[in-house]
Amino acid sequence: MRNIWAFAWGALVGILGGLIGLGGAEFRLPILVSIFNYRTLQAIIINLIVSLVTVTFSFIFRSGVIGLENVFANLTVIINILAGSLIGSYVGVNYATQINERTLNRVVVVFLFFLSFVLIGHNLIFSLQSWQLPDLLRISIGFVAGIVIGIFSSMLGVAGGELIIPTIIMVFAIDIKLAGSLSLAISIPTIIMGLFKYRSQQRLKEVKSDQRFIVSMASGSILGAFIGSNLLRYITSSLLYVILGMILLLSALKLAKHKPAA
Repeated sequence: MRNIWAFAWGALVGILGGLIGLGGAEFRLPILVSIFNYRTLQAIIINLIVSLVTVTFSFIFRSGVIGLENVFANLTVIINILAGSLIGSYVGVNYATQINERTLNRVVVVFLFFLSFVLIGHNLIFSLQSWQLPDLLRISIGFVAGIVIGIFSSMLGVAGGELIIPTIIMVFAIDIKLAGSLSLAISIPTIIMGLFKYRSQQRLKEVKSDQRFIVSMASGSILGAFIGSNLLRYITSSLLYVILGMILLLSALKLAKHKPAA
């Protein structure tokens, strides 16, 4: 029964992720901690694994809607942010494995609250459109933003799409739906870097006994990503961001009430 619920929750989060180009980890993390009672670090590692599956299949499924040619046309943007995110992802694992469970839980809650306000206030953010910046400054901002995104990715087990997408829109003047696909392309190697670092620290063994659970949730995520990517044609992005922001805010409140294991 636990694995069936894992599949169901994976599918639901996968739909949300496929719709706007996210790994869905920000929604999955409170579920893993509050509903399935994983310790925060365990939840982060499982989250990264399932997020990798979700973003990979979301990218594949969305390519039929967005078009791979449009993604490759913006390869310089991907490389720019990715260069920073890989560095940040490598560094972030050290923070996640060195601070205590209660502190890590608080960091996760603060991050979720922040992302909820980013989503709910997306109209203001996106109305700013792109900044008129010199190319060198634009590249520098993209690189630094990538480092910050990478740190949060590996530290909190998220793909960082909610940070990547506004960065791409404001700094590089790219449409929100295309930005979602570029975000996925950036997230895939960023997550892999985080998992590689956890593996090098022998942390993956902490979730070795949960392989069936992970497979169930990942399988649900693939189905959800397929559904969400196809719904992309019909859902208004503006309304979607507000709904997701509210869900994320509720998730943050739920996680804030959860008491980490001693």
